[in-house]
Amino acid sequence: MLIFVALFAGFIAPYPPDATSTDVAAAPSSAHLLGTDSLRKDVLSRVMFGSRLSLLAGVVSILLAIALGSSIGALAGYFGGLVDALLMRGIDIALAFPSVLIALMVSAAYRPSWLTVVIAVGLINVPVFARQVRAEVMSIINLDYVMASRALGATNWQILTRSILPGLLSPVIVLASLSLGTAILEVAGLSFLGLGGDPTEPEWGSMLSQAKDYWSRNPWYAIAPGLAISITVLGFNLLGDGLRDALDPRTEV
Repeated sequence: MLIFVALFAGFIAPYPPDATSTDVAAAPSSAHLLGTDSLRKDVLSRVMFGSRLSLLAGVVSILLAIALGSSIGALAGYFGGLVDALLMRGIDIALAFPSVLIALMVSAAYRPSWLTVVIAVGLINVPVFARQVRAEVMSIINLDYVMASRALGATNWQILTRSILPGLLSPVIVLASLSLGTAILEVAGLSFLGLGGDPTEPEWGSMLSQAKDYWSRNPWYAIAPGLAISITVLGFNLLGDGLRDALDPRTEV
């Protein structure tokens, strides 16, 4: 449903995202089912169009986390020894800091923009994928087919990409689906704190930030984006649980 709304917001939204009304934070009416916001724009339309930026930012940040975290975890689990110690101690140091603090430092170090938010959210999710992939690689590396590949003279790159990588797809897909809802929530949180891009663009976190001063005039101004975030996080968590049950070979049918 979220993807459908994001793709077809231009057709199903009652107004364009930049269409203005006459009243600021007006209460719901027949013309504006959820009222208007502080920019005199339709709240329902902004929530619908906001799904595009929120979903895109969440997906891109998780893809960044997968690329970096999986690479670190695979190298640490495969080579072990000093490589494992150095890489995982770096991950442990990153885990010692609250994720929000890391995101704030990254966002504050660069010019506030949506790209900065995506990079910050991606970096704080790197340790999650690194630890998971490392554990999976360490459980796969001693299996018979991997040992056979090594005995046949396969290089480390061939073993990692042809023998170990296919076994990582299922756990990484499940973890990504579970992390996507959290990433969208983190994007909204940074945007709420004013570290996002243009505040006039429709995005759920920035809408919540603007709505806090108009709660008494139009409660739906804050309820609508907050409810959208909650439903999205719940949906991706349920999707992750379903994928885990479907892709786990140990699950009985």
